[in-house]
Amino acid sequence: MGDLLDKAKHFLAEKVAHIPKPEGSVTDVDLKGVTRECVEYNAKVAVKNPYGHSLPICEITYSFKSAGREIASGKVPDPGSLKASDTTMLDVLVKTPYSILMSLAKDIGTDWDIDYQLDIGLIIDLPIIGNFTLPISTKGEIKLPTLTDMF
Repeated sequence: MGDLLDKAKHFLAEKVAHIPKPEGSVTDVDLKGVTRECVEYNAKVAVKNPYGHSLPICEITYSFKSAGREIASGKVPDPGSLKASDTTMLDVLVKTPYSILMSLAKDIGTDWDIDYQLDIGLIIDLPIIGNFTLPISTKGEIKLPTLTDMF
């Protein structure tokens, strides 16, 4: 009986491993704006849904790192759903407090940009399987404007 149960578990695990899952990538990270409290960056995330029905997104989590340190993290509750058999573009707003940016002066001073790593967790409600976290990660640099760019 134990052998039959092990075979059933193995069969089920193999079938679940081959089920297509949504895929995502960060297409762009740009400076969105500056407020009195923080600097806002907008990350554009493309997520491809392989299923013929829409999938609800429960939550988006993010971690924004620079110079090996986390400078911002947060959650986007109830961001909507993924379109059926299509690619959905999502905007993830990353708010970075000024106090953190001042500590990045060494990185900014050398090449006038912010080198970053953005880790995003897209929590999707998949039928039968339940909540599934789709990890998306990207590295890049954000060029800061100079005085010559403004005039």
